[in-house]
Amino acid sequence: MKKYLNLFDFSQKVNYRTEVLSGLTVALALVPEAIAFALIPGFSPLTGLYAAFVLALVTSILGGRPGMISGATGAVAVIFVGLILELKRTFPGIEPTTILNYVFATVIIAGVIQILAGLLRLGKFIRLVPHPVMFGFVNGLAIIIFMAQFPNFYQKGTDVLLSGTSLYTMLGLTLLTMLIIWGFPKITKAVPSSLLAIIVVSAIVIGFGVDTLTVADTIQEGESIKGGFPPLSIPNIPLTWETFLIIIPYAGIVAGVGLIESLLTLNIIDEITETRGSGNKECVAQGTANILSGFLSGMGGCAMIGQSLINTSSGARARLSGITAAVMLLVFIMFGSSLIEQLPMAALVGLMFMVAIGTFEWASFKTFRKMPNSDVIVMVLVTLITAITHNLAVAVLLGVIISALAYSWENAKRIRARKHTDENGVKHYEIYGPLFFGSTTLFAEKFDVQNDPSEVIIDFQESRVADMSGIEALNKITERYAKAGKKVHLRHLSKDCIRLLKNAEDIIEVNMLEDPTYKVVVDKV
Repeated sequence: MKKYLNLFDFSQKVNYRTEVLSGLTVALALVPEAIAFALIPGFSPLTGLYAAFVLALVTSILGGRPGMISGATGAVAVIFVGLILELKRTFPGIEPTTILNYVFATVIIAGVIQILAGLLRLGKFIRLVPHPVMFGFVNGLAIIIFMAQFPNFYQKGTDVLLSGTSLYTMLGLTLLTMLIIWGFPKITKAVPSSLLAIIVVSAIVIGFGVDTLTVADTIQEGESIKGGFPPLSIPNIPLTWETFLIIIPYAGIVAGVGLIESLLTLNIIDEITETRGSGNKECVAQGTANILSGFLSGMGGCAMIGQSLINTSSGARARLSGITAAVMLLVFIMFGSSLIEQLPMAALVGLMFMVAIGTFEWASFKTFRKMPNSDVIVMVLVTLITAITHNLAVAVLLGVIISALAYSWENAKRIRARKHTDENGVKHYEIYGPLFFGSTTLFAEKFDVQNDPSEVIIDFQESRVADMSGIEALNKITERYAKAGKKVHLRHLSKDCIRLLKNAEDIIEVNMLEDPTYKVVVDKV
């Protein structure tokens, strides 16, 4: 329990000023993101802001990656669009408040699934994500962050681009923000450049009364970001099998998408900070945060790569920055909503543009001629799927599958056999490379059953039987030799291969032991 209470990471020196200022910057950046993501499925801005507060606070305290920021995210918000459509088809005329109850229940169940994933130590499977997939994921997210800022250059409520003075003002303030973020660290790092940029641009806009888009303009009429402490919300839905069947698929998707995005973000922050976080601990923290979010009127979420990069680039490395961000976000909701609504969107847009530029793996372009073609294809494909569909889970899973197939194909071509006949007229086949589903055809082609002598030795010292397809391939080749009246010896099978063959006897006929029933002897020397 002690490791969870170590809020300020006393194991390392903490710069409290940097942590607090960085947390304040993140809190300011969380506001428009949380509002925008809440509006995707048609929720109140407070639903997204409450989720951001709860997730940022809980994961900062319990999470496996100090410095990583969680909150309401677009990847999760999009899932609720499907849930709402399903509810409207199933229950015509369903009330918006009832829909929210189903959403909160979905978030709670998703949290339970995430905790189970952490307790079962499934976080380690993120190691199966290849580097090209990571490149594609990061580049796709950078494109999403970049493109998501362009609606701020349209006239409110329309798809018409700003023009004239309004456009030039927006562009000028955005570029000024980016210039401060880029240039100020070259002078001093005493204050996070992102925070300074927001303060300077906001002071110009508010002080001189500049007519430009503000946070208030992103909120629908009749809505507000002003609220109190997140109210308790116990989902009031029918406890029936029908309800469960509606909720569980979406809860599973929310849990899966949330964990994939969170664990990939954790890996990225690990690389930036040159430290190592705990994936399983993060799974439990994300699950706990989502459960509390569902009970405190929040829409759930996961780790946010943009805000996490803002935090780490500002120098934050401990849990205090995330806790500060969460507390300040609640302060904004309860006491500072009128001030936050005056913040110019140009400052926040410029900040997110710089995040997108910093997120993109520009080094990936240098790998095009140095990486295998399959890796380049995977990287580009994951980038495009992520950027076009915004479905991070599908993009990553497809990338992993394609990478696995490419790896299997390459290994399938590597199986070979060295052949020779000894002084006793016995033919030896020395097998090299793994025998698995992808290499069984090439394996079978190595043998010349009809022309081989009456006794054959197949040596597996440099090979191993990896799966059921390999066992079946062994079974078929020994059957062919048996039908030709020839004797086969299998040599140097590893213990795990022998165990695999014995276990398979209940499923298929395995020619393994030399007795009246079986035709093959296994030689261990």
